[in-house]
Amino acid sequence: MRKVYYLSTCDTCKRIMNSLNLEGFTQQDIKTEAITADQLTEMHALSASYESLFSKVARKYRALGLNERDLSEDDFRKYILEEYTFLKRPVFLVDGQIFIGNSKKTVAALSELLNA
Repeated sequence: MRKVYYLSTCDTCKRIMNSLNLEGFTQQDIKTEAITADQLTEMHALSASYESLFSKVARKYRALGLNERDLSEDDFRKYILEEYTFLKRPVFLVDGQIFIGNSKKTVAALSELLNA
């Protein structure tokens, strides 16, 4: 399966997606189509951590005081399901592999895989 979870209002997501050949990908805008518990469980199975899927740079992270708390894996899951902004994005699922976020290393690895 090939899928990308992204935010249509995020310029970084748009830039990354425009730089890749996404033919055959299902695209899900997480603002207009919320992530389901099953989808998050699938991402967790590939990443082995809800924390790795959680965006600590989201404005609400500090606004809610979450940066001052010691969050558990269950907390990370709960917040991602409650508020789309907490998903580190974009998230690409490519044939059993997951690529999370917008770091140059992640985008380069994804690009290499798609261009192989």
